[in-house]
Amino acid sequence: MAFQKPSHTFTKIHLKGLRTNSLHILFTLSFTVFINTFSFAQELQKKKTSIPAMLVKDSTTVSIDSLQSRPLNTKEIDSTKQDSVKQNEFLKDVVTYKATDYVSINQKKQKIYLYNEAEVIYQDMEITAGIIVIDYSKNLVYAGRLKDSTGYSQRPVFKQGTNVIEPDSIIFNTDSKKALVYNSRTEQSGFKVYSPLTKKENDSVYFMKDARFTTAESEEDPEYQFITTKMKLVPGKKVVVGPTYMEIYGVPTPIALPFAFFPMTDKQTSGIIFPSFGEDTGNDRGYFLQNGGYYFAINDYLDLAVLGDYYTNGSYGLRLENNYAVRYKFRGNLSFRYEKLLNSERGFPDFSQSTIYNIRWSHNQDAKANPNSRFSASVNLGSSQYYQQSVNQLNQSNFLNNTLSSSVSYSKTFQGEPQVNLSLTATHSQNTNTESINLTLPTMQVTMNRIFPFAPKTGTKKGAIHNINFQLNTRGEYRINTTDSLFGKSEMFDDALAGMRHSIPITTNFKIFNHFSVSTSANFEETWTLKTIRRFYDQSLQQEVSIDQSGFDRFLTYNASASIGTTLYGMYNFKSEGKSPKIEAIRHVLRPSISYSVTPAFDQYYETFDIIDADGTTTDQVEYTRFQNSLFGSPGNRYSSNVGISVGNNIEAKIRSKDSTNTEAEKIFILNNLNFSTSYNIAADSLNWSPVRVSGGTQILDKKMSINFGMTLNPYALDSNNNLINTFNINNGGSLFRLTSANINMGYTLSNDSFSGSESDEDKASAQEAARSGGRTDGLFGKTEDFADRRLSDKDKNEKDKEDNNEFYNYKIPWNLRLAYAANYTNTKRNNMISSHSLMFSGDIELSPRWSVGASSGYDFLNKGFTYTQLRFERDLLSWRMNFSWIPFSNRSSWNFFIGIKSSILKDLKYDKRRQPDQSLGN
Repeated sequence: MAFQKPSHTFTKIHLKGLRTNSLHILFTLSFTVFINTFSFAQELQKKKTSIPAMLVKDSTTVSIDSLQSRPLNTKEIDSTKQDSVKQNEFLKDVVTYKATDYVSINQKKQKIYLYNEAEVIYQDMEITAGIIVIDYSKNLVYAGRLKDSTGYSQRPVFKQGTNVIEPDSIIFNTDSKKALVYNSRTEQSGFKVYSPLTKKENDSVYFMKDARFTTAESEEDPEYQFITTKMKLVPGKKVVVGPTYMEIYGVPTPIALPFAFFPMTDKQTSGIIFPSFGEDTGNDRGYFLQNGGYYFAINDYLDLAVLGDYYTNGSYGLRLENNYAVRYKFRGNLSFRYEKLLNSERGFPDFSQSTIYNIRWSHNQDAKANPNSRFSASVNLGSSQYYQQSVNQLNQSNFLNNTLSSSVSYSKTFQGEPQVNLSLTATHSQNTNTESINLTLPTMQVTMNRIFPFAPKTGTKKGAIHNINFQLNTRGEYRINTTDSLFGKSEMFDDALAGMRHSIPITTNFKIFNHFSVSTSANFEETWTLKTIRRFYDQSLQQEVSIDQSGFDRFLTYNASASIGTTLYGMYNFKSEGKSPKIEAIRHVLRPSISYSVTPAFDQYYETFDIIDADGTTTDQVEYTRFQNSLFGSPGNRYSSNVGISVGNNIEAKIRSKDSTNTEAEKIFILNNLNFSTSYNIAADSLNWSPVRVSGGTQILDKKMSINFGMTLNPYALDSNNNLINTFNINNGGSLFRLTSANINMGYTLSNDSFSGSESDEDKASAQEAARSGGRTDGLFGKTEDFADRRLSDKDKNEKDKEDNNEFYNYKIPWNLRLAYAANYTNTKRNNMISSHSLMFSGDIELSPRWSVGASSGYDFLNKGFTYTQLRFERDLLSWRMNFSWIPFSNRSSWNFFIGIKSSILKDLKYDKRRQPDQSLGN
């Protein structure tokens, strides 16, 4: 029922005066007017369909959260009056909300107000803000900041899944998932974006207008940023921008792009690797593009990078880099590098060209993949002059390598009693100076575990009989000796050697007098060969002739040996009652031993031929064996009976601990080892004593300095022609021994963390690259680095460093130093000279939190000059990094300058300038 004003239904006839003669009729008409004033049910019923009726909540209804469902009338409604089309509900999940000050629900406006530290969680959406308004009649959520006398606070934070946006305000439609974001700030993998107006299209697409993006740490005052008119952001996948220009500290720069694409996925993706630009003035190769190519993300287990260089004079290079891995099975990498280098221009007198290549392969099998078999590879082979002629920056510290080596091996264990081990190994050794190459393709070795035929079935083995054991060993090789020029051609197999050796060592050991250990052994060896020789003297040619003979042949050798040794301990105590000296005791461990070995003469394998002159007179007789060029050598034809003497020493001390709370003394080594060895050949007719060899080593300065030394002492004298004679040197007016050679090597590593008990980490990437190339990993020959081709990242600084250091100075200055000293003395024939004498050093120091310098060099005291030198400078420019590497002299003189953004997303924004080494000086 509705109440209406009387004027809505009054008619003019009610207000006119009527003529009547009957009072009853007048009274009846007046009553009709009264009824018409308050009772208009028939006329108002027609308008009821256009005015919605207010729903009245039943008092018996149980009160529930108003956000879970719309208030419903509990009264029964005729089903024929309900709409047959089911409407979508606003909320499809439970809404969780809270606020610090208040939560207000306005049923009339169908809104919910949350004030101060408001938070709303709905499905995967989470909004925190100063104020939040939920309009469930329009399916909208409003979020904004709070304003007070100090300004704005509690900026909204919008999270949906892993995406986070921090705007000034946001309008979000819970039905369509679309949103309008004002002054948004978001970050994706270090990529920080600010936009005055952002339209969120769906869960994965954002459109931004007049956006700014950077990777700088400071969002309010970035040292650089890019300005773009429009941007499309797909979180976790890509960023596409329109016309863009760069600002540095708010100053526009001419660096601009019509459009740009930035991949942002966390997964491996294929893409272009932008090259470095520059000019090679060292060898007149002209302008170049270096380290450009394409990266193929084949799958989760395999990738491939194809890189290339091109010079305007026609030089070019190609590099293939591959990594592969299967978890819990194996991992490895393979690289092939090829360069064709042209120096100068064709037609000029100084024009030259060369072709070089290098192959590297590393494969490691997981130890848990197969306990009974294992495959591994470490390959580094190629042109002998590759590291000397390559212009790649990665090879700057490897050009001093004079050897290349490779090994590919497979091993298999056959379980049983006895156990049998099989291994196949292919090796490669290459001297880059002589360009000689030695290959074994392959080496097969079969070993059977030791068998103790007389050992008791239970209990321990005691005595010489119980400890008798033997084993079977077989080794076969196919060896190739060739040169760099013949490698890969059929001629390299012309002088190949093949052979096999079987050996049966029989040993036993026992103790006598409870203090002496005795060991005896006998060894039987049979050698097989497929190539022998026959030598004779051709009288018509008047020369010796050697003819190679193909076919199977063999020889058998054997020998026996025995040794006896013991261990003596000596202790000298300085500690006494009432005294506690710093050095409490010194202990000396002495290990003397005497050995004897005998080897028969195998004359049956030797033959002789006569040298006859033109007159038919025999002038000489030559003895030879047909096995002298076999793979494993030839049998000896000299009876040998040697007595060996050796003494090993170990000296250590116990000192009082610096920690007063520690009651135990600390043990330090004075000499880790000091060894003396010599031998006496009973069967020799002269020079029975061999030189005395002395070797030793120790570590000092808390094991940070290692010292190793050695010398050779000869008891025999020299004649006037500096030839060794069978006279003791002391009987010839000299000393007991004559020093013929000596050497000493020292290494020292120190850093600012050394005194605190911890060591700083080395540059692992540089060390790994140097190790793969066969170079030094300690940086003494310089560090392997290519600034334009590596992934730059911020240095890790722990919280303690941040507390100690500030922006302007370091409370603790990080530094490290590595030293290597080597000296060799030679006096074999009274030459009395130092053959080598040098000191090498490498170190880095961080002068300030963002400035660091380093150097690798050395000094040759013999030639009085500096060795290979590399100087390094690095400047951390917050979001950028600047590097400069300089080799000031030598035929590798060059420098490399780089400045670029650290972030991997914008790593292609860089400037790289380098001067290549002038290799013509080395030709």
